[in-house]
Amino acid sequence: MSRVQLALRVSDLEGSVTFYSTLFGVQPAKRRPGYANFAIEQPPLKLVLIEGEAGQPTVMDHLGVEVFSSEEVAAATTRLQESGLVTLSESDTMCCYALQDKVWVRGPGDEPWEVYVVKGDAGTLDKAAGSACCTGEQTDDREPASTAAPSCC
Repeated sequence: MSRVQLALRVSDLEGSVTFYSTLFGVQPAKRRPGYANFAIEQPPLKLVLIEGEAGQPTVMDHLGVEVFSSEEVAAATTRLQESGLVTLSESDTMCCYALQDKVWVRGPGDEPWEVYVVKGDAGTLDKAAGSACCTGEQTDDREPASTAAPSCC
């Protein structure tokens, strides 16, 4: 079963980890500097916390659907393109301390959505690994959906 991902940019990462651990009754599945994620079974949710600027309110960074195979990412890409949505595909990208395949689209309010699979842990590599990780930015000759870019998932 796939699960929805909610990525939040938080000013107090430690306080947020404590709060969400209490709220969902689970500890983070992954912790790295400035980053934590929770793999919550009930409700099926991948909650990602990304450290933001001190003193700023928590904001939605991006949304996603975590699937369990690259074939599911490819099928979602085809379905989204056939529906007329502009997509941005990334294969074997290092993002969020993980090797991933993904496809990005933008919702009607310009909210970034990704459909992705985690193919392996990247250990302590930089979350962006020098790439446009988790930006959902358009890099080909199609019209970009937005210039606003989320951070890394």
